[in-house]
Amino acid sequence: MIKIEHIGIAVKSLESSNELFRKLFNTPHYKTEGVESEGVLTSFFQVGPNKIELLEATHPDSPIARFIEKKGEGIHHIAFEVEDIYAEMKRLEGEGFTLLHQEPKAGADNKLICFLHPKSSNGVLIELCQEKKNPQA
Repeated sequence: MIKIEHIGIAVKSLESSNELFRKLFNTPHYKTEGVESEGVLTSFFQVGPNKIELLEATHPDSPIARFIEKKGEGIHHIAFEVEDIYAEMKRLEGEGFTLLHQEPKAGADNKLICFLHPKSSNGVLIELCQEKKNPQA
């Protein structure tokens, strides 16, 4: 894995959280994007070389809504950038990690994504992400 791509934070309200994190980072968010397949609306902040992704549920049975109901607002996942998501998924599965999906999915910020089940990574939800080669893909 190359680097931490972003840290995802589950929030109840993107509007109020955007304002809170704008004050904290002294910079506005640079992008808001929905990911229908995950039932989430995202907002991104660039903080130096790091990115923070805020995640708000778009419906009550989405993974983010269930997370907030169970654990409250807070860190949801850590995303790592990889060069070849297919090879990394195969390697990690071979190492005994459990993938939540057998194929990468389209994610926010022009990424292909895959999550590792937290039960196989000491309770931490890990996201693998790779920049899409073709932005329309």
